[in-house]
Amino acid sequence: MSPRKNRRTVSGRPPAGGSWVQETEDGPDGEWIVRPIAGANATKAYRCPGCDQEIAPGVAHVVAWRAGDAGDDRRHWHRPCWQARTRRSPRVQRSRNAPRY
Repeated sequence: MSPRKNRRTVSGRPPAGGSWVQETEDGPDGEWIVRPIAGANATKAYRCPGCDQEIAPGVAHVVAWRAGDAGDDRRHWHRPCWQARTRRSPRVQRSRNAPRY
C-alpha cells in the first residue's frame, strides 16, 4: 500500500514565513483572531469558556482573542463551542433547591 497523500503540513513550528496560521473572524460580538491548535500540539489541559469543561491534552481546539488585544486575554475553546458562542446564553449558577424559573 502507498502512504496517504492528503496529510496536512502543520507541525509544532511556525511555517517558513515565520508566523502561525491564524484567521480574523468578524461576528456580532466583535472581531476575533482565531488560531487552530492541532491535537498533537495540545500538550496542556485548558478550561473551555463555552461549556466550562476541560480540554484534555491531545484534543484539537482553537485559541481566540479580540483583535484589538495583543493576545493577553487568549481563551482556549472546543471548536464546536467556539462556533456556537453566539447562540448560547450565559450559564446561570443556581443553588441546589432554587426554583428553575
